[in-house]
This record gives sequence, C-alpha cells and structure tokens, in this order.
Amino acid sequence: MRDVLQTEELEIPDGVTLNIKSRLITVEGPRGKLTKNVRHVNMDIQLIKGKTNKVLLAVWQGGRKHVACLRTIKSLIQNMITGVTKGFAYKMRAVYAHFPINCIIQDDGKAMEIRNFLGEKIVRHVNMLDGVTVVESKAQKDEIILEGNDVQNVSQSAASIQGACRVRNKDIRKFLDGVYVSEKGQIVQN
Repeated sequence: MRDVLQTEELEIPDGVTLNIKSRLITVEGPRGKLTKNVRHVNMDIQLIKGKTNKVLLAVWQGGRKHVACLRTIKSLIQNMITGVTKGFAYKMRAVYAHFPINCIIQDDGKAMEIRNFLGEKIVRHVNMLDGVTVVESKAQKDEIILEGNDVQNVSQSAASIQGACRVRNKDIRKFLDGVYVSEKGQIVQN
C-alpha cells in the first residue's frame, strides 16, 4: 500500500543554522559545522522559516521501506544538531583478568596504541576518524573518553578500538579481556 504523502517535521533550536541545498544538509552551531549528503534517499527536504525554524521532510507515493527513510533522515539531522550544540562523548573501559592493558594516546588524541593485550607482544594501532579526540579519564583508572561532534565518527572510532582487542583462538566466555564502551552521552551536560 502506497501513501500519497507522508511528512515528518523537526524544529531547529536557537543558535543553530541549517542549510539545505539539493539534499546536502549543513548544520552550524557553537561547537562547529557538520555536513551530511543524503542524495541517496529520494525525498523532499524543505527549510521553513518563521517564528521557529523547521525542517519539513516529505515522501510522495512511497512504499513502506521508502517511508521508513523519513524517520531515519530526521534522526540524522537531530543527531547533527545535538553534535554542534552539545557534542558526543563515549566512555570506554579496559577490562582484564591478569595482563594489564596499556592504552597509550598519541598525536594529541588522534590515534591510540594498545599494548600488552593478553600478554601479547603485538602493538595494536587505532586511528580516530575526523573530528574525534581520545583522552584518558582523570577520575577513573583504565578509562578513556572519545569526544567529537559527529556521532557516527565517534561511535565508529569506539567500535574500531573494541574490534582491535578481539580474543582469538580462545574461549570468549572465559577470556573477557578487551576495551569496551561503558557509557554514551553528551560532552555538555544539562
């Protein structure tokens, strides 16, 4: 069953400017600027200016899967707005039973080195994606914090760190060592 028209609306808060040009969305705020290309999804994206600025997303004659893209693009824009106003922070903890994992931050937080994982001599290097910085936590031992404006880059950097510390050729129910995400949140707390 195709719907003639399905729409989603999103309000833009004060202090954030949003530009849309041929499905290329640019969001600017106090923390910086983010750009996202959504040309792969066929939909109308309009910026309605008034007392409160709004973004209107519309799909004409869309099937079920096509209409589902509306909420996805709305969430993408919402995450971009949150990123340029509050930023995203992921906390990760190094977990080990015997051999202490050494997390060494390099290039002013642009890269990370993991040593002594399960007592292995191999050194694991993980580079952060654009706009993501990694810092050691002052409050907690064996904790690192990833910060950035783009939630996709921050979460992918966290996944890359976790993926670098996978246990191989052992029972993963017993060997639970690794670097895992312990908390997700914003840099600027309300």
